[in-house]
Amino acid sequence: MEKNCWEFKKCGREPGGKNVSELGVCPAAIEIRADGIHHGKNGGRCCWSLVGTFCEGKVQGTFAQKFKDCINCDFYELVTQEEKNMLTGIEVNKKIKKNI
Repeated sequence: MEKNCWEFKKCGREPGGKNVSELGVCPAAIEIRADGIHHGKNGGRCCWSLVGTFCEGKVQGTFAQKFKDCINCDFYELVTQEEKNMLTGIEVNKKIKKNI
């Protein structure tokens, strides 16, 4: 399995992580409906599609609000290079909604 965002960014917001008590658990780390997308655990390889992820020292907003920043992220770039069948944010969100 490839690296998830919390492993790559070392944010410490995964369950049991060093920053959970201060910043809370990241939605990407616990979004089980996204498990397996881009070969990640939970939402760990589609964090740019999820509301409430933490980047640049602050909680991010909706996909539409944050994607312009996410496309410049080194982790997003890594996933786009590693994935042959990269899903768009809209496709990721459709898969998540389908798994409700």
